[in-house]
Amino acid sequence: MSQSIVSSTNLETKSLVFECETGNYHTFCPISCVSWLYQKIEDSFFLVIGTKTCGYFLQNALGVMIFAEPRYAMAELEESDISAQLNDYKELKRLCLQIKQDRNPSVIVWIGTCTTEIIKMDLEGMAPRLEREIGTPIVVARANGLDYAFTQGEDTVLSAMAQRCPEFQSNKFFGFGSFGEAEEGSKRADAFTLNSHISKIEAKEDAAKRNMHNFSNQNGASTDQKNQVKVPPLVLFGSVPNTVATELNLELNRQGIDISGWLPSQHYVNLPALGNNVYVCGINPFLSRTATTLMRRRKCQLIGAPFPIGPDGTRAWIEKICSVFNIEPQGLEEREQKIWQSLENDLQLIRGKSVFFMGDNLLEVSLARFLIRCGMIVYEIGIPYMDRRFQASELEFLEKTCLEMNVPIPRIIEKPDNYYQIQRIRELQPDLVITGMAHANPLEARGITTKWSVEFTFSQIHGFSNARQILDLVTRPLKRQKTLKNFNFTK
Repeated sequence: MSQSIVSSTNLETKSLVFECETGNYHTFCPISCVSWLYQKIEDSFFLVIGTKTCGYFLQNALGVMIFAEPRYAMAELEESDISAQLNDYKELKRLCLQIKQDRNPSVIVWIGTCTTEIIKMDLEGMAPRLEREIGTPIVVARANGLDYAFTQGEDTVLSAMAQRCPEFQSNKFFGFGSFGEAEEGSKRADAFTLNSHISKIEAKEDAAKRNMHNFSNQNGASTDQKNQVKVPPLVLFGSVPNTVATELNLELNRQGIDISGWLPSQHYVNLPALGNNVYVCGINPFLSRTATTLMRRRKCQLIGAPFPIGPDGTRAWIEKICSVFNIEPQGLEEREQKIWQSLENDLQLIRGKSVFFMGDNLLEVSLARFLIRCGMIVYEIGIPYMDRRFQASELEFLEKTCLEMNVPIPRIIEKPDNYYQIQRIRELQPDLVITGMAHANPLEARGITTKWSVEFTFSQIHGFSNARQILDLVTRPLKRQKTLKNFNFTK
C-alpha cells in the first residue's frame, strides 16, 4: 500500500503515466441514461426490462412525479419470468401495444439490465418479430450494470441506434444538401418511417440553415469561404441539449462547415444518413462503443479530436475538424481569448488550487485538462475505464496543456481502488475532490471539500459559452468552504 501511495504522489511526472488498480466501480447504473435520452429524443419511449430494484433506482434517482408522465416505463420481471414459466414475448407484446396506443412513439427502446443478461433473455431475437407485428421500430440496448460507468448507457443506446440510420448515397448527397435529399436516395434501415415526414424534415432544415446564415452574417463571418469550399457530410454524435447542439452547429458553420445531422437527433425520424463518405466526430469521451460501430459497421470516417469542453477544448475540436477538411480556421484564437477574459473573476478563485479526481463518469480527462488550463494543479485523474484510442487526441492535448502551463502531468489511474485513493487524498490534502455521490459525504465529514461528479454530466459544459458553467460547479464548494471558515463553522 505504501508503495502505491508514494508512486502516485510523485509530482515530477514529465509524461503521461497510466496505472491500473483493481478497485470496485462505485458509480450509478447505466440505465440512468434514460433520464436524459428520453428528453433528447422527443418521439421515443424507453422500456426498461428489469427487476423491482431497477424500478426503485429509476424512481428514486430520477425523482419524476407521476403527473409529469415521462416517456419511459418499467417492465418488471417477476420470479415466474426469471424461472422461464411465462412467455416473455407475449408480455412484452402486451406492453408495447399499450405503449403504442397511449403514446404512439416513433421508436420504442428496450433497455436491458443485469437480470436480462444473467437469464440470457433473447431481446435481440424477439424485437424484430414484435417490430413487424406492431408496426413500430424497436431498438435493443443492453445498458446494464456490467458497464464501467453510468454514462456508458448512452454509449450503448447510440451504438444500437447507429445501426438504424439510413444508408448514405454519395451520388445523391454531397456537400451542402439537406437530409431529405439523402433520405430520398437511400433505403431506410427502418421500414416504418412515413413518407409524410420527409417534407417536414426538409422544411425544418431549410429554416435552420437560413438562421445559421443570418447568424454568421451578423457576426461578420465570411460566406465566401462557404460558397467556395465543398466538404463531405459531417455527423456529430453525443447527446446534448438543443441549445448546445445549436451553438456547436453555428461554430462550425462560421468556418464554412455544415452539419449533416446529429446522433441522436431530436426526432427518431430525423436520424442522419451514414456510409463510406460520411465523417463523424464525437463530443463526449464515453462514446467509444458508438465510434467503433460507426467505423466498423457503417464504414464512416472518424475524426479523432479533443472534446469541446472548455474554450480551449472547443477551439481544438473545431481546428481538428477544419484541418480534416483542409479549411483554415478563422477567428478562433480571438474568440477563445475573449472567453478567458470574461472568466477572469472566477479564475482568480481557483488559480493555484489543487484538485483530485476519484473517477465516476469518464469526463475526468477533459475536465482535468480544462482546469489545468485555468491554473489549477491536478494531483490524480481516477477514471473507471480508459479507451486510449478514442481519447488519444484528448490525452495528447492534456500533455500539451500541462507542458504549456508548466505544471506536473497528473497520473491517470484506471479502475482506482478507493481505499488507496483515500490514503493518497490524506497525504496530498487537495483543495477539492471531485467524486461520486457515494463518497462525498464521508469525505466532507473528514474535512475534505468535495463536488459531485454527476453534476458535470447533467450540466451544459460543451462549447465556448458554457465554460462558466464548469467554473461555477468548481468554485461553488470552494466559496462555501471559505464562507464557513470566516464564520468558524469548520470542523
